[in-house]
Amino acid sequence: MRLRAPGIEPALSAKRSRLTDILAGMGRTLVAYSGGVDSAYLLAEASQVLGPRALGVIAKSPSLPGAELTAALSLAGSRGIGVRVIETREMERAGYRANGPDRCFHCKAELFERLTAVAALEGWATIAYGALTDDLGDVRPGMAAADRFRVRAPLLEAGLGKLEVRLLARDLGLRVWDKPQSACLASRIPHGSPVTEMKLSQVERGEAWLREAFGLRVARLRHEGTHARVEVLEEDIARISGETTLSNISFTLNRLGFMTVEIDPRGYRRPDPQPKVLAEERADGERR
Repeated sequence: MRLRAPGIEPALSAKRSRLTDILAGMGRTLVAYSGGVDSAYLLAEASQVLGPRALGVIAKSPSLPGAELTAALSLAGSRGIGVRVIETREMERAGYRANGPDRCFHCKAELFERLTAVAALEGWATIAYGALTDDLGDVRPGMAAADRFRVRAPLLEAGLGKLEVRLLARDLGLRVWDKPQSACLASRIPHGSPVTEMKLSQVERGEAWLREAFGLRVARLRHEGTHARVEVLEEDIARISGETTLSNISFTLNRLGFMTVEIDPRGYRRPDPQPKVLAEERADGERR
């Protein structure tokens, strides 16, 4: 049963129809899937329009937390959507390891190169990924990689932005409709500091512990050498900044290799658009 959400109005329905038309004309399609709301919504719509002629492909690599991979496969499985796991080797690319401003280009190039090979071998007509109108105007090396490999962006082509995709994902009953944005683990390492599997593991383990220990919806562990800077939502800063709690956090992160720990007083600041009405609805449900 499809859930009705505020905001599914004629203008947004028209964009959804446009997306359906775009997908219908793409033929057999591989969808780059990560488990986030954008790629999950794209894959769900592609599956509805194309049936078995659509296949999600998710990359298993040190830059994707194991819990994210498990959750993504669970989501697709719960809806009967086919997903294939492939291993990517971005760590073997010097440009990725160097962690310059173009790191995302090398990561996406590895993924799209692998998908291009699969498409050529198995006769898939199109490769698609979940870029949105929100991605326009920013410096997005991953989009440059998509252009190089001629990867389609159906959501962008339909004129859909983040808020709209969240509404449509909610309308489809996707449980990730309000999932916080989460860039790959390498994004926690400052540009210029080489990416290593050890650093990625430290970030993954630290963030997983923080979320579980304190019930945090968002936790980012910025890897600054032997210093860990923790970012959480503004409303969560106070409850993890007390002397006893901070001591507990420091003890645990020390065991992962961080000598000093800081709770960033500014909190997590990356914009993450959420439909206002739906966000309030979720908050009301949590208070009940």
